[in-house]
Amino acid sequence: MNGRNSDYSLWQCIVFTAALLLCFITLPSNAAGLLTPTNGSLPALELRDHHVNVVIENGYVVTTVEQVFHNPHPQDLEAIYSFPVPEHGAVNEFTMWIDGKPITGEVLEKQEARRVYEEEKQAGRDAGITEKHSYKSFDISVSPVRAGQDTRIRLTYLQTAHLDTGIGRYNYPLEEGGVDDEKLSFWTANDKVTHSFSFDLTLRSAYPVGAIRIPNQPLAQVSQNNNGDWHVHLAKGGTYDQETGTTTEAQQNNGGVVHTLDQDILVYWRMKEGLPGSVDLVTYKPDASKRGTFMMTITPGDDLAPITEGSDWLFILDLSGSMQGKYATLAAGVEKALGKMRPNDRFRLILFNDRAWELTNGYINATPEAIANYSQKLNSIQPNNGTDLYAGLKLGLNSLEADRSSAIILVTDGVANVGETAQQRFLELLKTKDVRLFTFIMGNGANRPMLEALAHHSNGFAVSISNSDDIVGKILEASSKVTHQALHGVKLNISGIKVADLTPEDIGSLYRGQQLIVMGHYWGDGEAQVTLEGKISGTPKQYSTRFNFPGTANLHPELERIWAFATIEQMQQQIEDFGENADTKQAITDLALEHSLVTDYTSMLVLRDEVFESRGIDRNNRDRIATEQQAQEQRAAQPVQSYNVDKDQPMYNNTPRATYSGGGSGGSFGGIWTLGLLLLLLRRFKA
Repeated sequence: MNGRNSDYSLWQCIVFTAALLLCFITLPSNAAGLLTPTNGSLPALELRDHHVNVVIENGYVVTTVEQVFHNPHPQDLEAIYSFPVPEHGAVNEFTMWIDGKPITGEVLEKQEARRVYEEEKQAGRDAGITEKHSYKSFDISVSPVRAGQDTRIRLTYLQTAHLDTGIGRYNYPLEEGGVDDEKLSFWTANDKVTHSFSFDLTLRSAYPVGAIRIPNQPLAQVSQNNNGDWHVHLAKGGTYDQETGTTTEAQQNNGGVVHTLDQDILVYWRMKEGLPGSVDLVTYKPDASKRGTFMMTITPGDDLAPITEGSDWLFILDLSGSMQGKYATLAAGVEKALGKMRPNDRFRLILFNDRAWELTNGYINATPEAIANYSQKLNSIQPNNGTDLYAGLKLGLNSLEADRSSAIILVTDGVANVGETAQQRFLELLKTKDVRLFTFIMGNGANRPMLEALAHHSNGFAVSISNSDDIVGKILEASSKVTHQALHGVKLNISGIKVADLTPEDIGSLYRGQQLIVMGHYWGDGEAQVTLEGKISGTPKQYSTRFNFPGTANLHPELERIWAFATIEQMQQQIEDFGENADTKQAITDLALEHSLVTDYTSMLVLRDEVFESRGIDRNNRDRIATEQQAQEQRAAQPVQSYNVDKDQPMYNNTPRATYSGGGSGGSFGGIWTLGLLLLLLRRFKA
């Protein structure tokens, strides 16, 4: 066998759920909403209206959120609205209505934007700022909300839209993960909407969609129009007029609540069966003589064979003090998971708090007697002390046997506060073993950048899970990846046309059902040869096709920002891996300023028009938004277009895409099903 090239006896998998319990830490439940100091030093404002509009088409998503804050008090106040960072979401618009006129924000370096905002606030002039706080939250500050009056704002962000095993997923994040202890100790959130709430999603797909599902939202309505576009509508309270920003009918003026912003809104869509693997190309190139931006989406055909051999199962369980109140549920989940194992499977149990130790003595055959014995031992232990996540993972890795297929299930709240905590040390640890890391990132506010980095560096994959998800569906999605071969060492080559600035730079591996989305710049036009290559169980594999890049394209200006944000995230990952350096920080800042994006180093500031002018702040974002909105209106007025470019020379020879009904979920005990039992039990505990 040959290390990473083998998908069989040396294919050692880690099912790593470092963020699994982030939604369950023993702190007050948090949600998106208006923040007020916990000591009650300022009166609470009112969130009257909250309206969300989502458009999914051509491989990316545009989410627009409009809100109205009300100040019922006799003095002017500042409003601070906080919400979880959407997965890979790039904030491109912050608009605030001043004197009834919408004014769009401009991006400045973070410290400069905050300085200007504070100066305008102290002067009593209208101002607003949107700031990003690492991977945890976006915070919008508006000052002043006039006494007895309303303030209206709009926020827009962009994301790519992935399909996995024929299923698309959109998450509007509202439930915070409770991972920022300092923030929780200072602020409390008012997540109540008092007048009107609505959520509207439009799905425009050139490929046929079989069904749409919205879990946990019984009032949501799903319809399809004559053009084949799907629409999801959820509304509560009065009717909101976007032209005037006012609510009519059924207003709740006496302290009523129409909606609470404490639960994510999930929308799934399922593609119809039998669609072939495909390559789609969306471009933006308004000037034929200049560079363009492209997004290439490769949806593979299902040619990855199942893996039939059994495995060893290694549980690494968090016994730190933060697990108080949750450990009994965790232990019960492990007991049930062990009970699903086959008699020839083996298990071992690693425990950690501020140190790590093994409860078992080597691998144990999964007999009923052994399961009962170790389940009793687990139930007798009491959680305490800190969290040395590094020590637990290290002991687990050292317990692997090279000649056996293995899976490691790490269950923790992910708050590494003892021993090694630096991301680089975790990466170095992973390099000591031939393992692949599969990361389940549960809950908003989880350290997604770190967990995705660990998965990527080990050629694994990361899966995000919300409390509002169909957990069983997410298990099905991931299970076929563990039970099938994968394409490793993936490289994409484009020749015949000049391309540059590709992201991701390093693709890594592609697992069953995964799409590959590559973005970059191109010059000129004409036919390109596109080749995707890698290895399956050490055997080279190659897929290729030919198609044209257009000389001009005007319908998708958002691609410039989506590319820029993906590149920024890639550079940010370098900082997390190797430490901050001035050159990379400046490169991120320059790219964010050029494309008007909110990042860790830049913020979006709204001022009065005359203040923008007096301070010499250019209105670059205002002009860019006008271009984007014009293109969005043009697309909405047309039937959805197909951007499938490999029809004449299919990259996958018309091999159907992977779907759930195509198999792969497995019929016996597997690492993902184990995780599923834990997730379901923990979710029940949360409820």
